[in-house]
Formats: sequence, structure tokens, C-alpha cells
Amino acid sequence: MNKLKLINIGHGGPTVEIPMLGLGVWQASPKETVEAVSVALKNGYRHIDTACLYENEAAVGKAVRESGIPREEIFVTTKLWNSDHGYQRCLRAFETSLRELGLDYVDLYLVHSPMAVNQRLDTWRAMEQILKSGKAKSIGVSNYGIQHLQELFSNCKVRPSCNQVELHPFNTRTELVSFCEKEGIVLQAYSPLTQGRKLRHRGLVEIAKQYNKSPAQIMIKWCLQKNFVVLPKSTTPSRIIENISVFDFEISREDMAKLDSFDEGFVTGWDPTGYP
Repeated sequence: MNKLKLINIGHGGPTVEIPMLGLGVWQASPKETVEAVSVALKNGYRHIDTACLYENEAAVGKAVRESGIPREEIFVTTKLWNSDHGYQRCLRAFETSLRELGLDYVDLYLVHSPMAVNQRLDTWRAMEQILKSGKAKSIGVSNYGIQHLQELFSNCKVRPSCNQVELHPFNTRTELVSFCEKEGIVLQAYSPLTQGRKLRHRGLVEIAKQYNKSPAQIMIKWCLQKNFVVLPKSTTPSRIIENISVFDFEISREDMAKLDSFDEGFVTGWDPTGYP
């Protein structure tokens, strides 16, 4: 497809390949989204991550359709919001997202969070039905903790392919990561740049200087070397390009360990992984 590394996700059926670096569009206006996705696709991105909550699905779909790139070469993810949990509501919400996107299918549909205690399992039954319909090539979850995944494993026909959570050197989630790796669940890292709040950390800056890279590039590369799918968000063209320019170097084992040592459980916003 392009220079982006691909990994396989799936559910025992046809293999689905996901590019390991994608563009997140949280908090981007529709106009910003069209422009950002267009710049990203022109510069080698082939993975776009949106959600019903972001209110920019239509803009993502517009940019994808107008890119001139074959649809099958672009990986599109969207997500089910908390208010749409439950079997029928989930099915309706998915169809609404598909209409907003203006696409025939999505590559990945995620449950945005586990914050619907009494409806999680009904929601997942709907997710399985969506997968069976072929309108989503794969299904997964976001912000799920170990307890949520264990509940799901005990009550599902199809396991989630992915779990998208906040991950970066300042929140390494070692227990959750180990669990997902053991269970074959691909981890996706959102807010990998801590929304900019840790980019001036002295130790991070020192490591970045050693590699002649920006702190943001080091954070992204850390995720990639952990085998996480990483989803940096930006609407600035130069930063969108900078964020994908991370395939010409490797962080040493020693420096990866230093980055791991920055872990402080730092959360940029919400963290539903601890929800009941």
C-alpha cells in the first residue's frame, strides 16, 4: 500500500490489514478535518480515525472520496458513542455513521467506551451483527480495562480485534498491555503526544536531540516500537508531515527503557478503563 507498516487484525475470518500510523481528528472542525485528512493522504497516510462524538465523520468521508485514492487503500475507523449502547441503538448508530461518512463500509468500528454497565453485552451482540453484515471489516473496543475485556470474552462469539486507549511514555499501562498482547488484542494509542503537555519534558527532549528528531517523533516512534497502532492528531500540515516522518530511525533498547521510566500514569482527559 505504502511505506507504512501494516499489521493484521481480524476475527478468524479474512485478514484485515491496518496501517500502524494513522491520523486522529478529535476536536477538529469539519473544515479543519477535510484539510487535515487531505494533507495526510497526500503525504502517505492511509489510516484515518474518527468517531460519532467528533462530529466530523462527513468531513472525513468527503476527504476520502475526493482523494483519488482507491477506497480499499484507506483504512477508516469510527466509533459508537456512550448514548447509543444497546442492541438496536447500536445498529441504528452504525447506519447513521455510515451515512455521515458516505461510505459503503468502514474498516473498523469501535465501542468508544465501556460506560454502559447494563448494556455492554447487548451492544457487543450488535457489533457482531455489524461485522457479519460486512459493513464493518473488523470490530473492537476503546478505553476497555482488563475487567471489561474479561467480561466480553466470557460472553461473546467474536472477540474484539483492537483496544484503543491512551498510551505514551508517561502512561505505559504495562498490565493492560501485557493482557492484550497475551490475548491477541491489538493496541491502538490515542493521545500519543499527551496533547502537547509533556513535549518539553527534559528527559524526552534530551533523547530527541540524540536522534535529531522532535519530541513528538520520539513519542510516536516509541509507540511503533511497542507494536502499538499510533494515532497522532494534528490539523497543522507541517506537523502532519512531521508525525509520519518516523520510519528512518530506530530508538535503542537503552533509550526505550529510559522512555519507559517516564511512566507516571499521566492521563490527558478521561480514563474509562477503571469504570465498573
